[in-house]
Amino acid sequence: MTELQRFHVGPRLSEMAIHNGTVYLAGQVPDDTTLDMRGQTAQVLAMIDRLLAEAGSDKTRMLMVQIFLPDIGDIVAMNEVWDAWVAPGHTPPRATVQAKLANPAYKIEVVVTAAKA
Repeated sequence: MTELQRFHVGPRLSEMAIHNGTVYLAGQVPDDTTLDMRGQTAQVLAMIDRLLAEAGSDKTRMLMVQIFLPDIGDIVAMNEVWDAWVAPGHTPPRATVQAKLANPAYKIEVVVTAAKA
């Protein structure tokens, strides 16, 4: 049986779990909600980089990404930051949807599934 590992475990959720060589990240949201869409997106993508590195993976190994925006009109600004961050030739399958987020100050939430290196 393959071991299940959880990271940054809190009373409500873990930030990350690894099972059978697959890395699952919880929805990543910005710490600084005063930032605009570009700033919040950059902050969330940096969080994803850190968590994937901790798991022994990176953005070139993403299997699926789900992006939630409370205002789909922000997709252009979000995509500018995303396009500069994502590794060329390694763009993962992705869904971007409009959704009401838990904190109205969040402009973005991103869920990632990745392969462990």
